[in-house]
Amino acid sequence: MLELDLVVFDMVGTTVRATNEVSGALTEAFARVGVTISDEEIQAVRGKSKREAISDILMCHLGAADDRDLASGVYDDFQHIVSERYEEHGIGAIDGAGETFKWLKAQGVKIALSTGFDRAIADTMVRMMSWNPSIDTVVCNEDVPQGRPAPYLIFRAMERTGCECVHRVATVGDTVSDLQAGFNAGVRWNIGVLSGAHSETRLASCSHSQIITSVKELPSVFEP
Repeated sequence: MLELDLVVFDMVGTTVRATNEVSGALTEAFARVGVTISDEEIQAVRGKSKREAISDILMCHLGAADDRDLASGVYDDFQHIVSERYEEHGIGAIDGAGETFKWLKAQGVKIALSTGFDRAIADTMVRMMSWNPSIDTVVCNEDVPQGRPAPYLIFRAMERTGCECVHRVATVGDTVSDLQAGFNAGVRWNIGVLSGAHSETRLASCSHSQIITSVKELPSVFEP
């Protein structure tokens, strides 16, 4: 019997193929306040709460993390820009995501999506992917006191799905922050995927149980 109750998946880069839109939207939002950000800065905050990431970047460039109006303005612009980009260019599933969801459901395993985005964008992505019947819960940045690498997105997903034991939970993500959050939560399976933001070298530098090419390979992690 599979000793797995819940899998918590990251969204962009792990189950949703829309990585470039996030980078472009961040770059444009910061440019509107006269801040030029590098690819390295964007990669460093991938997987984290977008609101917290924007405050961190503003602090580095302007010493303005405590300027709530400025940070909120950049964040609102980012949300608007990325929503427009998703609607205009569309998004797609990472190869094998839908099939993996079906396999987990057939095993009686619950599925959660977690994201550093707020509810509006998360719901837009789920709607565009037509995933509502497959997903037990979607946990967003605004649902928790602190985003990744804190473990609270995972704990909230467990709470909402009635899962009590972290040793029967798996997390799957494409960033260092995803793996750090899984480690901090103490989950049994803390799995990195190479379909998104961070390289195998970067992911391997974090505590993990497996690194796989994509979610398409996930059933093989659990099959005897």
